[in-house]
Formats: sequence, C-alpha cells, structure tokens
Amino acid sequence: MEEKKMNLRLDIDVQKLEIEKLRKVKNKAEGDLDSLKTDYKKLRFSIRTTGLGKTLKQNEKGELKARVAELEKILH
Repeated sequence: MEEKKMNLRLDIDVQKLEIEKLRKVKNKAEGDLDSLKTDYKKLRFSIRTTGLGKTLKQNEKGELKARVAELEKILH
C-alpha cells in the first residue's frame, strides 16, 4: 500500500513538471504571437502611410505621365 502511494506521488510530481513545462511553452508562444501582431500592425501602418498598398487607377496613371512629360519639357 505504501509503495502504491509513493508511486502515485511520483506520478503526480512528473505530471506537475510536464504541466509547468507546457505552461512555459504556451506563454512563450503567446508572447511570440503578440510580438508578431505588433510587428504586423507596424508594417501595415508603414504601408498605409507610404501609399504602397494603393493601386493607381488608369486615369491617375495617365495624369501622372502627362505631368511628368510637362515637367520634362520645362527642364529642357
């Protein structure tokens, strides 16, 4: 009977250690995820502020080409 109690205590101790290890891994994964979310938000903000995420419409492209041509004439 005492041997069974001792074995059960050992099993409990092993399970506690495994749970603690899993908690550490989970906390690290959550921290990494939070870091990735922050980096993603910063990246999206940078893209938005620089205008890289926008696509020009066809008429906007035409207007830009015309403006470039006009500026080139002025320079020559």
